[in-house]
Amino acid sequence: GFLSVACGLRGFVLLFFYLIGSKATKYKIEIKKTIDASEEDGAVRGASQVLCSSVLSVMCNLLHVWYCGEEQPIDFRVAPLASLFASAVLAHHATVLADTLASELGILSDTDPILITNFRRVPPGTNGGISLWGTICSGIGGFLMGLLTVFMDILSGLSPLQPLKMIFFGTVCGVLGSLVDSLLGATLQESYYDEERKLTYQHENVPKNAKLISGVNILSNAQVNLVSVVIMCALGGFVLGPAVF
Repeated sequence: GFLSVACGLRGFVLLFFYLIGSKATKYKIEIKKTIDASEEDGAVRGASQVLCSSVLSVMCNLLHVWYCGEEQPIDFRVAPLASLFASAVLAHHATVLADTLASELGILSDTDPILITNFRRVPPGTNGGISLWGTICSGIGGFLMGLLTVFMDILSGLSPLQPLKMIFFGTVCGVLGSLVDSLLGATLQESYYDEERKLTYQHENVPKNAKLISGVNILSNAQVNLVSVVIMCALGGFVLGPAVF
């Protein structure tokens, strides 16, 4: 986080992600523990999760400084390379906060989620399960990252600003990033459900009577997060960014 801040005021957006994400993770944690067994460790983000949630954005910020210098307004017609890096960073932030809010608040939805791969109902906490409330939360996460980036650009004195485009871009990246993460989770992560305890499990500490709901054990949660942000950084920097800005 401090490396990002050293690259410019937009780096503070990553710190806001940690703050908002931590609050969402701890929100109604006792209730979430009765739904998803992995929430036992949910109140504290592991080192691997923190690294996967920040390393790519820090790299993009450092490359921006190395090749483009100080932060610049996002405008692909005027500064294409600087805009590419800035769009990738915003797409990154939008994705990680959107996924965090969708996971940590979406699990509290009144209705069971549907699995993104086949749309059948699955227990809350299932990797790849999506709900209307969770999707709304992911949009809010992307919106907040776009809004905070606009605020940082105002403090930096950057001009011209494109606040509506910035917020729209963040919101779209948040929703898309959350869906990408869900698709990866539904296919490349195992989810189990214990009918007796009414708990969902990942591939660790799974009771013998728990049934496999979806996925195969290829990626961990941190690895899924990393792959999803890599995809969204590329999509944001090379496709969505030029289309919006």
